[in-house]
Amino acid sequence: MTYIIKFIYGFILPPGGFVTLLVLLSIWLYRLEKLAAKVLFIITLLLYISVIPLTGNILIQTLEQRHTPPSQVDGDVIVMLGGGANRLLTTIRLYNQTRLPIILSGGQVFTNYENEANIAKRQLISLGVPEEKIILENKSINTEQNAKFTKQLLKKHKLHKPILVTSAFHMERAVRNFNNLGISVQPYPTDYQSSQDLSIDLNQFTPSLQTPLFLASELPTTYTLRVWKWGLRKTNNIFLFYCYFTHKPNGSCP
Repeated sequence: MTYIIKFIYGFILPPGGFVTLLVLLSIWLYRLEKLAAKVLFIITLLLYISVIPLTGNILIQTLEQRHTPPSQVDGDVIVMLGGGANRLLTTIRLYNQTRLPIILSGGQVFTNYENEANIAKRQLISLGVPEEKIILENKSINTEQNAKFTKQLLKKHKLHKPILVTSAFHMERAVRNFNNLGISVQPYPTDYQSSQDLSIDLNQFTPSLQTPLFLASELPTTYTLRVWKWGLRKTNNIFLFYCYFTHKPNGSCP
């Protein structure tokens, strides 16, 4: 019974509430203008597919399974991209195993957030990593710049075999960017968002903001408010669409 209640709530609270609203609107609109109703239903279906965990799990799992943590690391430097607890824990574990220097790559992506590399440096020092073992790259704001600026540091410090630490879903893009600059890395993915074996149950079809896609993007909780605004704009556009196809004499909606 608990799972059924959660399933129902998934279609009442955002984002599932918008799916329900749009389905009801499609049914009402079908009686007045079939073409507009069909277009609205397709939009609703796409919205639904994008906010259920099953879709996120399939897409994220595809990315996460492209690289696996090696049984034995082989490198002369640990490179950690961005921040996050799981990336930090993996980096500190690798450091304790190898005592290799660490390059922290990540700048201030948004003005209202602190510099990622600076935060990570403080955390690593507090966990016992000597400051002289940490090399800072705090200018990059995307993966391409991570690779570009890290390459400069590798050359400066005469390092050639980086062990790359980043989230599993991000690893494929990161490896490609480093390879494009002629840097061969040993991927060490962490921070997995999906389970290894994909299970199909009722929860996988319940609309939720807590899908791997949203979690991977690290969306803030204020995203709910943005979804409401987005929904209102889309609803308004649908009414305008309806007015156009019903050929209102004065060209305006009531």
